[in-house]
Amino acid sequence: MNRWQEMADSVLDGGSIDRGAARSILESDDAEILDVLAAAYRVRHHHFGNTVQLFFLMNAKSGLCPEDCGYCSQSKVSDAEIPRYNLLSAPKLLEGARLAAERQSKTFCIVISARGPSEREIDAVCSIVPEIKRQYGLNICACLGLLTPEQAGRLAAAGVDKVNHNLNTGRRFYPEICTTHTYADRLRTLQACRDAGLSLCSGGIIGMGESHDDLIDMATELRDLRVESIPLNFLQAIDGTPLEGSDRLSPRDCLRALAMMRLVNPSSELRIAGGREVHLRSLQPLGLYAANSIFVGDYLTTKGQLPEADYALISDMGFVVTRGAESAEPLACAD
Repeated sequence: MNRWQEMADSVLDGGSIDRGAARSILESDDAEILDVLAAAYRVRHHHFGNTVQLFFLMNAKSGLCPEDCGYCSQSKVSDAEIPRYNLLSAPKLLEGARLAAERQSKTFCIVISARGPSEREIDAVCSIVPEIKRQYGLNICACLGLLTPEQAGRLAAAGVDKVNHNLNTGRRFYPEICTTHTYADRLRTLQACRDAGLSLCSGGIIGMGESHDDLIDMATELRDLRVESIPLNFLQAIDGTPLEGSDRLSPRDCLRALAMMRLVNPSSELRIAGGREVHLRSLQPLGLYAANSIFVGDYLTTKGQLPEADYALISDMGFVVTRGAESAEPLACAD
C-alpha cells in the first residue's frame, strides 16, 4: 500500500493528517497525481458517494466596493471593465432562483459586492429569501461581506441556510492581498454566523502568490472552524486588477490543492469554484475525484462554461447530481 492510501486510511479511521503530510501532497511528483487522487476519492466517496451538488451564483450587486482586495474586479483598486449596479430588484432575484432550480442546483447563492450590507440590503435579502424557498425549494447561501451578530441573526431568522465568507488565504499572507479589513475581521464574521445557527461556507483562492504553507494554514483553519462547505477558487488574473498577468497555476497544481483540501477536511462539501475552466482545463473531470460540488453557470464577473458541458462532465464520470441527502438522479445531457 502506498503512502497516499495510508493517509486515506488514517483519515477514514478518524485521524487528521498533519502539516507535513499536507505539504507532501502539494509537493508530490506529477507521476503520483493519480495515486494522490485515488486516496482523496476514497475519502470523498465515503462521505458523498458518487454524488455531485450544483450551486448557482447570482451577482446581486456588482462593483461599487470600497475594499482593496487585489484579486477582485469589483474592488476600489480595480479598473476592470465590469457591470456596476446596485442591488437587483426582487423580480430579478426570483428570476435567478428560477434559473437555479431549472439547472438542478441545490443552492442559490446571493452575492453582493460591499464591505458589508446596508440596512436596506439586509431588509431586501431577508424579504426575498422566504419567497424563493416557497416557490423553488432551494437552499440559500448569502454572501454579503462582513456581518454583525445582529445581521447574522436576521439572516438566520429569514431562512438563510448558510453564509459564504471566504478566508481567501492563510493568516500570514492575508495583508498581501487586502489592507482595508483584516483576517481577524473575517473570522469574527464567521463566528457571528456560527453563533446565529447558520452553516458556514468558506474557502479561498489559490494562485495569488501564496506559499504552500499559506494554503495549508487556510485548510487547517477551515478544519478548526468545522466549515461545512469549502469553495476552492483558482485565480483568474483579471485585467485591471493588481494581480493581472499572474499565471502561477498548472492543472496538476489545482488537483493537488483539491486533494489536500479533501484530506484535511474529509467531511466538508468541497466545491470546485471560479477559475476551474481556465486552470484545470481538460483535467476538470479529475477534480471531482476530490471535490463533490461545482458551480453551474457564470461566476461574479467572469463566465463559466455552458451548463450542458458540466452535465456531460458529471455524467461521463459516472456521477449523479443530488439536491439533498434524500435524492440523487442522473442529469439529462443535451445531444
